Amino acid sequence: MIAAAYDWSGFYIGLNGGGASSRECLTITSVAGAAVTPNSEGCHSATGGLAGGQIGYRWQSAGWVFGVEAQGDWADLKGSNASLTAVIPYTNQTKVDAIGLFTGQVGYAWNNVLWYLKGGAAVTDNKYTSAFTATGVVFNQTTETRWGGAIGTGIEFSFAPDWSVGFEYNHLFMGNRDVTFPVTAIAVTRSDNIRQDIDMGTVRVSYRFGGPVIAKY
Repeated sequence: MIAAAYDWSGFYIGLNGGGASSRECLTITSVAGAAVTPNSEGCHSATGGLAGGQIGYRWQSAGWVFGVEAQGDWADLKGSNASLTAVIPYTNQTKVDAIGLFTGQVGYAWNNVLWYLKGGAAVTDNKYTSAFTATGVVFNQTTETRWGGAIGTGIEFSFAPDWSVGFEYNHLFMGNRDVTFPVTAIAVTRSDNIRQDIDMGTVRVSYRFGGPVIAKY
């Protein structure tokens, strides 16, 4: 008797979608270019959906599967909190527009079922806005691209010779960054140290090129 064993080797490309939550904590460090005693403005979570794609390559040795992957997602994560330092009440808002992952993988396959761990680099595109609470008028605004690290895990099922569906969770360690809000017509410049961590969960569908199904006795 010959039993067909699935081989995860080959290039693949696919789509993914899901949700994420970005935790932001702001600490004001300067006003009008002059350093001030660091003071917490508070924290908030920017939550919402994301959708994008992934491309990668895997190779299998016995039951072990190794791979590399790039993933990019458009995001719509939003959140805000009232500043704890304000004399005139204002609200800080974060919007995360995009997330990218560049990771390596190691996993173990049971025929057409693959469980894996992943880790590598992450990048986010962020927009920070401060607006007066009473009127909603924006007085400070800036953007940044931030690099950090990512770890995650996932499980994937092949439901046809070249197609698979998976479920994946990633945590992004984006660290602390000093972010400067430029001067505007109604406000002086200020700087905040902003900490960011992101949790994201996605459903993935992938198509694999050139990976064989191996017959085993």
